[in-house]
Amino acid sequence: MTNPVSATLEDGIFIVTIDNPPVNAASEAVRAGLAQAASQFAADRSAKAMLIVAAGRTFVAGADIREFGKPLSGLALPDVVGRIEALDRPVICVIHGTALGGGLEIALGCHYRLMLKSAKIGLPEVAIGLLPGAGGTQRLPRLVGIEQATEIITSGRQIGAAEAAALGIVDQVSDNPDPKSAGLAFTREILAAGRPVRRTSEREEKLAADRARPDLIATLRKSVEAKARGQISPVRALDAIALSLDTPFAEAMQKERAMFMELLASDQSKALIHAFFSERAVSRIPEQESGRPREIRTAGVIGGGTMGSGIALSMLLAGIPVTMVERDEEGAARGRANVEKVLDEGVARGRYDLTRRNRLAHDLFRVSTDFSALREADLIIEAAFEDMEIKKDVFRRLDQVAKAGATLASNTSYLDIDAIASVTNRPADVLGLHFFSPAHIMKLLEIVVAKNTSADTAMTGFALAKALGKTGVRAGVCDGFIGNRILERYLRLAATMVEDGTSPYAIDRAVVGFGYPMGPHQMGDLAGLDIGWLARKRRIAEGYKGRYAFDYLDRLAEMKRLGQKTGRGCYIYPEGARKGEEDPEFLALIEEIRKEKAIAVRPALSEAEIIRRYLAIMINEGARVVEEGIALRPLDVDMVMLAGYGFPRWRGGPMHYVDSIGLAKVLADLEEFAAEDQEFYKPADLLVELVRKGQTFASLNDRS
Repeated sequence: MTNPVSATLEDGIFIVTIDNPPVNAASEAVRAGLAQAASQFAADRSAKAMLIVAAGRTFVAGADIREFGKPLSGLALPDVVGRIEALDRPVICVIHGTALGGGLEIALGCHYRLMLKSAKIGLPEVAIGLLPGAGGTQRLPRLVGIEQATEIITSGRQIGAAEAAALGIVDQVSDNPDPKSAGLAFTREILAAGRPVRRTSEREEKLAADRARPDLIATLRKSVEAKARGQISPVRALDAIALSLDTPFAEAMQKERAMFMELLASDQSKALIHAFFSERAVSRIPEQESGRPREIRTAGVIGGGTMGSGIALSMLLAGIPVTMVERDEEGAARGRANVEKVLDEGVARGRYDLTRRNRLAHDLFRVSTDFSALREADLIIEAAFEDMEIKKDVFRRLDQVAKAGATLASNTSYLDIDAIASVTNRPADVLGLHFFSPAHIMKLLEIVVAKNTSADTAMTGFALAKALGKTGVRAGVCDGFIGNRILERYLRLAATMVEDGTSPYAIDRAVVGFGYPMGPHQMGDLAGLDIGWLARKRRIAEGYKGRYAFDYLDRLAEMKRLGQKTGRGCYIYPEGARKGEEDPEFLALIEEIRKEKAIAVRPALSEAEIIRRYLAIMINEGARVVEEGIALRPLDVDMVMLAGYGFPRWRGGPMHYVDSIGLAKVLADLEEFAAEDQEFYKPADLLVELVRKGQTFASLNDRS
C-alpha cells in the first residue's frame, strides 16, 4: 500500500498531498503522514510555507468511521491538528469537494484556508451521536462566534463556499477547478504580502463580543434541547462550545475530547452508527448478483393527485423528464397545478431560481389524458386510487401501450403486487414502488419485489431510489409490505388502549416523549383520517379477524372530521393551524362508544406502560416480517421505520433498540400481555428462537 500522505518542496513551498481514496478519510495512516509532514516542514528551514492539498475528488471528507469503537492506534487527530497549528511559518490548505468533520478540523488548524467555489464544509458529527472531537467546538466559535458555531455544529449541515467566506471560516474562494494550482497561487499571495502565522486557537475577537451576552448559552440551550428531542449529542456539543468562553484553550481541548469519548461509548452513538451503516447495507440484495438496472431516460406517472404529483416532482428534481397521465382534462390541469405549486414554493424559499423552475415545469414535464403518451417511457409508475380493480385496469392498459423492456411500477401502500402483475403479459417487468407522502420530501422508498419480478427490474428500483436521493429498501409481498404491516399492528394497539381507558392524547404524548415527531393520532390527522378508514373497510371486506377497536376513528371519518385538511379530527386546528389542540368533544365521543360497546374501562396506562406495549408489538411484528422473508434482515426493518415512520434515529430502529434492551425482556412483556389477548400478543417464532439461543437481531444482519 502506498503512503497516503506525500510531501514535495516546490519553489520554497512545502506541498503536502493527502491521497487516501475514495474520500481521503482521516485514518491512522493519514494522521501519521500529516504528523510526519509537519515534522519535516519544521526541520526544513528553506521552506517558506506549507500547503496541504488532497488528491482525487475531495479534501478530507471525515474521520474513518470504521475505526470507531476500536482502541486508538497511533496519534489522535486533535494532536495532529495541534502540531499543524503550532508550526512557525504559514500553513495553508485548499478545500475542494467536501471538508467534513475531521477534515474541516484539519483545515481549522491551518493558518489560512482557501475553498474552491464548488466545495462544501461542515461538522456533521451529531448525525452519528458525537461532537467534533479534534477542536471543532473550540476553533469554530473563534472564527464565527458562539451562536453561529452552535447552529452549524448542532444541525450538522453543510455550508457552501460563499457562505463559508461570508462567515469568515475561509479566507478566499477560488474559481480555479484545480486544487493544487489554486493553492499555490494563494500561498504565493500570502508570502508576497508577508502575512504572518495566524492561529485560530489564539483568536479572541468573536468570543470577546459573546462574553458581553450573559444569557447567550442559556438561550441557545433551550433551542438546542427543543430541536434535539431527546438526542444528547447536540446538547453536549453546546456544552463543549460554551467552554470556549471561559476555559483556557488547552484545558477546553481536553474536556472536548473527554466528551467525545463519552458520546462514542453511548448507546445513542452506537444506534446512529448502526443507522449510518444500515443505510448503505440495505442496497445489498440477492438480485444484484445477476441483475443490472435499466436506464431511466424518461418516466411516466399515472395520477396527478397528492401522491402522483409528489412522485413526478421527485423525478423532475432529479432531472428525469416526466409525462403525467390523468383521466380527463380537469384532472390533468389539477395535476400540473399541484406540481407547479410546489415548484413555486421552491423558488420562494430560495431552493432554486426561476430559470430552473421553468425548465422543470415546461421542458421536462408534460401532462396528458392519453395513455399512448407513455409509449416511450422507460419507467411508468401508477399512482391511482388504492383499489385493486382500478389498479388492475390501469395495468391492463399499460400492458398494451408500454414499450418492451419498460419497467412498470405500482405505488400501492398495501395491495398485492403479484395480483396486479398477473393481469399483464410481462410480470417480470412489474414491481411495487411504495413512496411516502410527501413523495418529493420523504426519504423512504419501499421496493416491493413480487414473485415474478426479474432481477433487472428489482435493480432498476434501487437505481431509481439512488437517483432520487432516497433510501431504497427491498420488501416482499404481503398486506402493507414492511412498514404499513408493522404500522397496522401498533395502530391497532393504540386503538385498543383508547377503548380500554387510556386517552388518545396520553398515547401521543408518550410516543413523542420516546422521540417520535408525532403520535399516532397526530399522524392520522396529518395524513387524513379517511385514508385509514378506507383501508380498514377493505380489510373488513376481506375478512378482518381479531378485536376491532377503531370505532372512535371511524366515527370521526363518518362525520367528515378528517384531520388537518378539514380543521378538525382527533385534534382541533383553529384557522388552519398545523399544531392541534385537544378536543373535549372527541373524548366524550370515545366515552360514548365505550358505553355502547359495554367495555369494562381499565385504569389509564402510564406513559412508560404505553411505550412498553408499543415497542413490544412493533418489535414482535418486525420479527415476523424478517421470519417470513418480507424483509431480508432486521436492519431493513430498522431503515423502513427510521426513514418512513419517524422512529427516532438516535435509537437506531426497533430491531437495534431491542438488542440494546434485551430480547428476553420484550419476550417476557409479550407473554405477560398475552393474558389479555393471546392471539394479538403471541410472540413471533423468530423472537422465541433468538432468546432461546441467546442471540440478537444483529446476528442476522449479515445475510442477504
